Amino acid sequence: MTQIDYFLSPISPNVYLASTRAEEIAARHGATLVYRPVDVGGLFARTGGTPLPERHENRKAYRLQELRRQSAKRGLPLTLRPAHFPTNPAPASYAIIAAQAAADKGAGGDVGALVHALARACWAEDRDIAADDVVRDCLSAAGFDPGLADSGLLAGAETYSTNLEDAVARGVFGVPFWIVADDDERFWGQDRLDDLEAHLASRG
Repeated sequence: MTQIDYFLSPISPNVYLASTRAEEIAARHGATLVYRPVDVGGLFARTGGTPLPERHENRKAYRLQELRRQSAKRGLPLTLRPAHFPTNPAPASYAIIAAQAAADKGAGGDVGALVHALARACWAEDRDIAADDVVRDCLSAAGFDPGLADSGLLAGAETYSTNLEDAVARGVFGVPFWIVADDDERFWGQDRLDDLEAHLASRG
């Protein structure tokens, strides 16, 4: 079965705008998604990205217009200036890592739904995804034990660091970023999901 590694951060508006389309594409083509949360600040520092506060005003203004257009295109409500952005994405990222590990062991739950719930909490619901109660609510809503928010902390921190190293080594420089594992085909941005699907279709 084809594996697609999904490098992401739940604090990214474009991860929110990706919604669950990657999951739908993977299902149509018999592929498996593996969720790899990364520290975007660390990723930018390692790969030449510019953090949002340091970008030129022209780029900031364009970003807001593009977010507005893309949210309308996708039919997803989005707050351009959320009450809790920026915030620390690590607790939510650790929860995703713990949920992925639980799902790998057959413990149930929907990791894609969890990723979207956390991103939606920030970008559409004005909730702080660094807050324990928000992380627990999202875990529960996605079918996972909310206790993963605590039990997955140590392993989550270790995997979070490993994910960053793997991302840099494999050519990742932003999120959302998908890599088809067996042929190293890479796709950056929620607006490249159609290209990901076309690539999977071309493989037969």
